[in-house]
Amino acid sequence: MLPLYLLTSAKSKEILIELKNGESLNGELVNCDSWMNLTLKNVIQTSPNGEEFVKIPEIYIRGNHIKYLRLPEEVMDYAKEQNMINMEQRNRNQKRRGGNDQRNYNNNNNYSGRQGGSGRERGGNGGHYRNDQNRNGGGNRRYNNNNNNN
Repeated sequence: MLPLYLLTSAKSKEILIELKNGESLNGELVNCDSWMNLTLKNVIQTSPNGEEFVKIPEIYIRGNHIKYLRLPEEVMDYAKEQNMINMEQRNRNQKRRGGNDQRNYNNNNNYSGRQGGSGRERGGNGGHYRNDQNRNGGGNRRYNNNNNNN
Protein backbone atom coordinates (compact mmCIF):
# COMPACT_ATOMS: atom_id res chain seq x y z
CA MET A 1 0.00 0.00 0.00
CA LEU A 2 1.35 3.42 -0.92
CA PRO A 3 1.88 6.11 1.74
CA LEU A 4 0.07 8.68 -0.37
CA TYR A 5 -3.01 6.45 -0.48
CA LEU A 6 -2.91 6.27 3.31
CA LEU A 7 -2.60 10.04 3.59
CA THR A 8 -5.56 10.71 1.34
CA SER A 9 -7.57 8.27 3.48
CA ALA A 10 -6.61 10.29 6.57
CA LYS A 11 -8.10 13.60 5.40
CA SER A 12 -10.14 15.32 8.13
CA LYS A 13 -8.54 13.04 10.77
CA GLU A 14 -6.10 13.93 13.54
CA ILE A 15 -2.50 13.02 12.71
CA LEU A 16 0.85 13.45 14.43
CA ILE A 17 3.88 14.61 12.44
CA GLU A 18 7.46 14.70 13.63
CA LEU A 19 9.76 16.95 11.63
CA LYS A 20 13.45 16.40 10.96
CA ASN A 21 14.33 19.32 13.25
CA GLY A 22 12.67 17.55 16.21
CA GLU A 23 9.45 19.57 16.38
CA SER A 24 6.15 17.71 16.40
CA LEU A 25 2.82 18.85 15.02
CA ASN A 26 -0.55 17.45 15.97
CA GLY A 27 -3.59 18.52 13.96
CA GLU A 28 -6.35 17.73 11.49
CA LEU A 29 -5.19 16.87 7.97
CA VAL A 30 -6.81 19.17 5.43
CA ASN A 31 -4.92 18.34 2.25
CA CYS A 32 -1.92 16.45 0.86
CA ASP A 33 -0.25 16.25 -2.53
CA SER A 34 1.99 13.82 -4.41
CA TRP A 35 5.17 15.29 -2.84
CA MET A 36 3.71 14.61 0.63
CA ASN A 37 3.26 18.33 1.30
CA LEU A 38 0.58 18.62 3.98
CA THR A 39 -1.85 21.25 5.19
CA LEU A 40 -3.10 20.91 8.77
CA LYS A 41 -5.59 22.95 10.78
CA ASN A 42 -6.06 23.35 14.54
CA VAL A 43 -2.43 22.45 15.09
CA ILE A 44 -0.49 22.16 18.33
CA GLN A 45 3.24 22.56 17.70
CA THR A 46 5.64 21.10 20.25
CA SER A 47 9.27 22.20 20.51
CA PRO A 48 12.08 19.63 20.13
CA ASN A 49 12.69 19.55 23.90
CA GLY A 50 8.94 19.12 24.59
CA GLU A 51 8.69 22.15 26.88
CA GLU A 52 7.03 24.72 24.60
CA PHE A 53 3.62 24.44 22.96
CA VAL A 54 2.09 26.74 20.35
CA LYS A 55 -1.43 26.60 18.95
CA ILE A 56 -1.58 27.40 15.22
CA PRO A 57 -4.86 27.75 13.26
CA GLU A 58 -3.39 26.38 9.98
CA ILE A 59 0.04 25.28 8.79
CA TYR A 60 1.63 24.08 5.55
CA ILE A 61 4.42 21.49 5.82
CA ARG A 62 6.78 20.59 3.01
CA GLY A 63 7.10 16.86 2.52
CA ASN A 64 10.90 16.81 2.61
CA HIS A 65 10.85 18.13 6.22
CA ILE A 66 8.75 15.21 7.50
CA LYS A 67 10.56 12.54 9.49
CA TYR A 68 7.65 10.56 10.90
CA LEU A 69 3.87 10.35 10.53
CA ARG A 70 1.43 8.72 12.90
CA LEU A 71 -2.04 8.00 11.56
CA PRO A 72 -5.07 6.79 13.51
CA GLU A 73 -5.61 3.02 13.55
CA GLU A 74 -9.02 3.41 11.89
CA VAL A 75 -7.36 5.01 8.85
CA MET A 76 -5.03 2.04 8.51
CA ASP A 77 -7.98 -0.38 8.70
CA TYR A 78 -10.03 1.67 6.23
CA ALA A 79 -7.14 1.85 3.74
CA LYS A 80 -6.60 -1.92 3.95
CA GLU A 81 -10.29 -2.55 3.30
CA GLN A 82 -10.33 -0.17 0.34
CA ASN A 83 -7.20 -1.79 -1.08
CA MET A 84 -8.83 -5.24 -0.88
CA ILE A 85 -12.00 -3.95 -2.55
CA ASN A 86 -9.95 -2.38 -5.36
CA MET A 87 -8.01 -5.63 -5.88
CA GLU A 88 -11.22 -7.68 -6.04
CA GLN A 89 -12.74 -5.24 -8.51
CA ARG A 90 -9.61 -5.36 -10.66
CA ASN A 91 -9.72 -9.18 -10.68
CA ARG A 92 -13.41 -9.16 -11.65
CA ASN A 93 -12.75 -6.73 -14.50
CA GLN A 94 -9.84 -8.81 -15.75
CA LYS A 95 -11.96 -12.00 -15.75
CA ARG A 96 -14.72 -10.15 -17.61
CA ARG A 97 -12.24 -9.17 -20.33
CA GLY A 98 -11.21 -12.76 -20.81
CA GLY A 99 -8.19 -13.22 -18.55
CA ASN A 100 -4.87 -12.25 -20.02
CA ASP A 101 -4.76 -8.94 -21.79
CA GLN A 102 -2.24 -9.93 -24.42
CA ARG A 103 -2.19 -7.96 -27.62
CA ASN A 104 -0.82 -9.01 -30.97
CA TYR A 105 1.99 -6.62 -31.80
CA ASN A 106 3.21 -8.48 -34.89
CA ASN A 107 3.14 -6.19 -37.87
CA ASN A 108 5.00 -6.13 -41.13
CA ASN A 109 6.80 -2.81 -40.74
CA ASN A 110 10.56 -2.42 -40.56
CA TYR A 111 12.41 0.58 -39.26
CA SER A 112 15.87 1.15 -40.63
CA GLY A 113 16.99 3.63 -37.97
CA ARG A 114 19.87 2.57 -35.77
CA GLN A 115 19.22 2.03 -32.08
CA GLY A 116 21.77 3.57 -29.75
CA GLY A 117 24.67 3.15 -32.14
CA SER A 118 24.70 -0.62 -31.68
CA GLY A 119 23.91 -1.37 -35.31
CA ARG A 120 20.82 -3.34 -34.36
CA GLU A 121 17.67 -2.52 -36.22
CA ARG A 122 14.14 -2.81 -35.13
CA GLY A 123 12.16 -5.21 -37.26
CA GLY A 124 8.54 -6.14 -37.63
CA ASN A 125 8.84 -9.13 -35.32
CA GLY A 126 6.92 -7.90 -32.32
CA GLY A 127 9.38 -5.26 -31.16
CA HIS A 128 12.41 -7.52 -30.84
CA TYR A 129 15.72 -6.39 -32.26
CA ARG A 130 17.01 -8.18 -35.31
CA ASN A 131 20.69 -8.87 -35.73
CA ASP A 132 20.63 -10.30 -39.25
CA GLN A 133 21.04 -6.96 -41.06
CA ASN A 134 24.35 -5.39 -42.03
CA ARG A 135 26.13 -4.06 -38.93
CA ASN A 136 28.07 -1.34 -40.73
CA GLY A 137 25.03 0.97 -40.70
CA GLY A 138 25.08 1.58 -44.43
CA GLY A 139 25.10 -0.23 -47.71
CA ASN A 140 22.52 -2.81 -48.71
CA ARG A 141 20.10 -4.02 -46.10
CA ARG A 142 18.09 -7.19 -46.39
CA TYR A 143 14.52 -7.41 -45.15
CA ASN A 144 12.30 -10.42 -44.83
CA ASN A 145 8.96 -8.62 -44.48
CA ASN A 146 6.51 -6.97 -46.84
CA ASN A 147 6.70 -3.23 -45.99
CA ASN A 148 10.01 -1.41 -45.79
CA ASN A 149 10.48 2.06 -44.34
CA ASN A 150 13.94 3.23 -45.31
